[in-house]
Amino acid sequence: MSLATIAELKWTAVFRIEKAARGGKTVTVIDQLPRNENWVKDLCKELKSKCGTGGTFVMSHDKGLIEIQGDKRAEAKALFEKKGFKFKGM
Repeated sequence: MSLATIAELKWTAVFRIEKAARGGKTVTVIDQLPRNENWVKDLCKELKSKCGTGGTFVMSHDKGLIEIQGDKRAEAKALFEKKGFKFKGM
């Protein structure tokens, strides 16, 4: 799947905050991303840089997921708006 194809796909990222099973630490989760490992990896890298924190990405059989340390919904929202991506769950 090319980057142009990803832009044309109809997808909406879902933001949520998780604390369970993380030692009380907050994690921002961005779920329902297109299944393209290179694209998700690059987006994760950009988010970590913009947020100034750590994070990781996970690929499942049908979607991608990014986890960023801390409550970084505002920073992620700003980046998604700048790139023109759809999202919900703020």
